[in-house]
Amino acid sequence: MTDEPAPDPVLTHSLFEALHPLLRKLNAERTISPGKIGVLRHLAEHGKATTSELAVVVQVSPQGISLAVRELEGLGYVVRVPDSADRRRTWIELTEAGRQKLRVESSAGQGWLDRVIRERLTPAERTALAAAIPALRNLGTEAPND
Repeated sequence: MTDEPAPDPVLTHSLFEALHPLLRKLNAERTISPGKIGVLRHLAEHGKATTSELAVVVQVSPQGISLAVRELEGLGYVVRVPDSADRRRTWIELTEAGRQKLRVESSAGQGWLDRVIRERLTPAERTALAAAIPALRNLGTEAPND
């Protein structure tokens, strides 16, 4: 038997209902898909990755990540680089154009979000939002059993 409290379906539903319109609005400001942004972000943070690693990180099928990488490569945002030690392995690396695109895409929804936080939230609500950020960040962190 565990001492953990039972899941709260009302809290889960309320959180989802609160986040969904925000994510939809943020993504509407972008010109490439969240999955492709995830690829660019992972490469910016880790330098390089294989398509297998990217598929796990972005949580898509190997076929889906191959298509996404092909599209990003066609746009000049990533390049394929053969591994110097193992010619069977190919690394995907971010180009400078990809780095710039990530900056543009990452800031696309931030202007809107900054404005609505300032205009719609009271100082107390902004304080509560700031206090919730560590918990939200924790929810988004990869756990071994995810």
